[in-house]
Amino acid sequence: MMCPQVAHFSFLPPSESGELSDDIRELFEDLSRTLGSDPAGYPGQCRPLIDVFETDVAVELVVDTCGVPAAALRILFRDGVLIVAGEKAPAGTTADAVFHLVERDFGRFARAVRLSGAFDIGRARATLRAGELSVVLPKLLERRGRAHRVAVTTSDTPAA
Repeated sequence: MMCPQVAHFSFLPPSESGELSDDIRELFEDLSRTLGSDPAGYPGQCRPLIDVFETDVAVELVVDTCGVPAAALRILFRDGVLIVAGEKAPAGTTADAVFHLVERDFGRFARAVRLSGAFDIGRARATLRAGELSVVLPKLLERRGRAHRVAVTTSDTPAA
């Protein structure tokens, strides 16, 4: 009987994302090219919340991306780390609008989650619906520790 593999995860705080800085910089440069935006245009800090769910067949991350269009989102998986990067532009207002308090965050963001386990990244999918980005990483069955038979074939060609 096989026990289901449990994926372990941890959120990477910004201070520990130095090893990912090249990947994050490339994602931000791609956003600038695609959106034509200036990163200094709205230097606010945006940090969307993330929930991580696990089932027997997949790990799902749900990111609160209300106000962020799909064209302003990028997802990258490398070396067991999933990066969700994006850009949330401030909503347009009228010239006579006066705010007493604004609690919405705007600007660029990059959230990184370290995952352990085996995933079928070729079948991963991301869906944006009603302000939530859902990223599903299907699990691969754990094969370590199991016996694997290797077939023996013959060859008529002499060994060199």
